[in-house]
Amino acid sequence: MAHAYTPGLKVTEHLLVKKQRILPLKGEVVVKVGDRVKPDDVIARTELPGNVEPLNVANKIGVPPEDLEMLMLKKEGDQIKKGEPIALKKSFIKWFNSSCEATVDGTLESISSITGQVLQRGLPIPVEVKAYLVGKVTDIFPKEGVEVTCVGAFVQGIFGICGETSGKIKVVVPDKNTILEEKYITDDLAGMVIVGGSLVTADAVKKAIKVGVNGIVSGGLDDKDLRDFLGYDIGVAITGSENFGCTLVITEGFGQISMAGGTFDLLKSNEGKLACINGATQIRAGVIRPEVVIPLDDETALDAINKQSAVGGLKIGSPVRVIRHPYFGHLGHVIGLPSPLTKLESESVARVLEVEFENGEKAIIPRANVEMIES
Repeated sequence: MAHAYTPGLKVTEHLLVKKQRILPLKGEVVVKVGDRVKPDDVIARTELPGNVEPLNVANKIGVPPEDLEMLMLKKEGDQIKKGEPIALKKSFIKWFNSSCEATVDGTLESISSITGQVLQRGLPIPVEVKAYLVGKVTDIFPKEGVEVTCVGAFVQGIFGICGETSGKIKVVVPDKNTILEEKYITDDLAGMVIVGGSLVTADAVKKAIKVGVNGIVSGGLDDKDLRDFLGYDIGVAITGSENFGCTLVITEGFGQISMAGGTFDLLKSNEGKLACINGATQIRAGVIRPEVVIPLDDETALDAINKQSAVGGLKIGSPVRVIRHPYFGHLGHVIGLPSPLTKLESESVARVLEVEFENGEKAIIPRANVEMIES
């Protein structure tokens, strides 16, 4: 019988990670295929058009819009500097001359003889795209970007905020059940990616930002704390553009939920190694999950990948996480996959599975209420 699709998070010791690093506009690619790169290496750059700022010149010098063009000192396409006169209306007495100065540095883009408005475009905004990973450039997209590939340990999260950063991993709690509190944040953690347990508190995040921690990976987060950090509700959960100084990756969900044992052990086993993390999350079309990538030695890791089998559907022994009440957040493994449809308490029928939780408790749960933890 064909198996039903079951969503899942990937947590694995070895994965071939490929990232396309693309410019927002065509520009210049500054690396070539085969180059080794580090997270902060610039791989491509371009310039975005500057901001447009309108200026009602006709009104300022007191002339009809149709007379404006003949009084302009600067023409369309000319460079302008802030405070420099761009239009002048002369009078018989010099003291009564009227002029208008540019309000930005940049270019005079257009002059309208209908509205009397002049459009000024600010200086181009330089944009650089960095490699994000420690890896190798494996493909070039001319004038657009590159593909960077590495082999490493990989952890997907449930939710995150802020964008890409990197730092050495430091596990600061004794076990996966411990709440990451302010007392665990010390000054020597600056520049690191720290790993917590079941919950990261608001005070801990605030102190981490103050200390200069680059990233936090933890099991859970209180949604009220999240709202306090951001100053607004997330809504449709498209994140990654926030900028309060510390990337946050939540691996289990909202509330006090212990980090999965496999996830915690994987991060702890790589303590001291460089981690590249990204909190960007999108739950609508084109799903994006927050992630932790720990680049490893290519040859050793590739051998391990070659020995791995492809991930299939649910089977006996598959690790799962429950994502619905009343067992929300519980971790366990599948011990039964009955084929017939089963009648639920709601009197609807659905395919179910039998799961044994980490504490030994067993339960019958609809298959739609679990996600598989891929390893």
